[in-house]
Amino acid sequence: MIQNVFLFSVLTITFVKIRTLKKTIFAASVLFLFLWGCQSKSESAEKKLLASNEKIQDTNNKLDPQEVKKYHDAIEEFLNATLLRHKRFSGGILVAKDGNIVYEHYTGLRDRKIKDSITANTPLQIASTGKTFTGAAILKLVQEGKLDLNDEITKFFPGMPYPGVTVKMLLNHRSGIPNYLYYLEKGKWDKKIFLTNDDVVQTLINLKPPRTANPDRRFQYCNTNYVLLASIIEKVSGQTYPVYMKENFFDPLEMNNTFVVSFADSLPRNQSYNASGGIWQMDYTDGPYGDKNIYSTPRDLLKWDQSFYKNTILKQSILDSAYVAYSNERPSMHNYGLGWRLLHLKNGKKIIYHNGHWHGFNSAFARLPDEKATIIILGNKYNSSIYNTARKLYNVFGPYGQNGMQELE
Repeated sequence: MIQNVFLFSVLTITFVKIRTLKKTIFAASVLFLFLWGCQSKSESAEKKLLASNEKIQDTNNKLDPQEVKKYHDAIEEFLNATLLRHKRFSGGILVAKDGNIVYEHYTGLRDRKIKDSITANTPLQIASTGKTFTGAAILKLVQEGKLDLNDEITKFFPGMPYPGVTVKMLLNHRSGIPNYLYYLEKGKWDKKIFLTNDDVVQTLINLKPPRTANPDRRFQYCNTNYVLLASIIEKVSGQTYPVYMKENFFDPLEMNNTFVVSFADSLPRNQSYNASGGIWQMDYTDGPYGDKNIYSTPRDLLKWDQSFYKNTILKQSILDSAYVAYSNERPSMHNYGLGWRLLHLKNGKKIIYHNGHWHGFNSAFARLPDEKATIIILGNKYNSSIYNTARKLYNVFGPYGQNGMQELE
């Protein structure tokens, strides 16, 4: 009897020890898997960045992995505390240094009805950021001797009631021509009919809306300027603007997810949404292109950015003319070149950029030439914080004083 009790006690103690050991092993296993998972996640993110960089940038400009991590971690911490904090952002973010992607993130839905997520290959409208392409196309035609910046627009549009306006004045927004988005809003167009570029030209000729300023008198941002430039591209090249841009820019640069949409084609047109998530309905002003209607992705826009450093399409001399400030009536750090917005800081820093906003689409595209850094944010759900966020990200690369991130040492 005593032996049986003793044996039972020994077995019980052994069982308890085994069970405790199992719990310890299990807990250790869970901890190991958690730590390994974190490490794997970090390594996976790093591998994705490296894989993306292989596709976009030449190997001779690769950053050290530690440098990539330094930028990535700083940017991630900032964005998680700002733009991404409340999960209202829907779109893509890409930040690069020397063409190397140091941060990339996609979130939200392309189509809220079918719950289709936004990915690196989801084209979103870049709105007025597309003016950088229209401006470059004009400069390419100038480079080829097919066009002169001092050509008056009456050469291309007989009957246009705005003498003295040149191609260059359209490019730098000094034409004084009225904005079609405003003068047609006053009831002089059947809003059930979608406008085309030709319609904008004809309404200027037929309605003769008054100038907003004399030619080259002052800067006035105006979408009509870039609609007219797209039409000039068509007249000079003999191709439609969408085809010209595809054959001369998007295809050569392997921007495979970038295209121009018009109501004459059947290309996919991703919807945009208001801040609450409701569909932003299209209207009659959605038709014209040149001022907008280019769809792209952050990765494709990085290829666009890198083409300027490599002079892939435009020579350096003509690029330099695009980055000159042409509106100096009053002192300001802000200015406009030929298709680009410019910011000249007092410490000598220069930002070449162009933002965009159309319906629920927001875009920020900034180039920091001193550091060869690129900041791209595209959204399809209205979010004005995109612009402020992009501006504050300048600080990660240098002393840009944008009241946000601290400069990395």
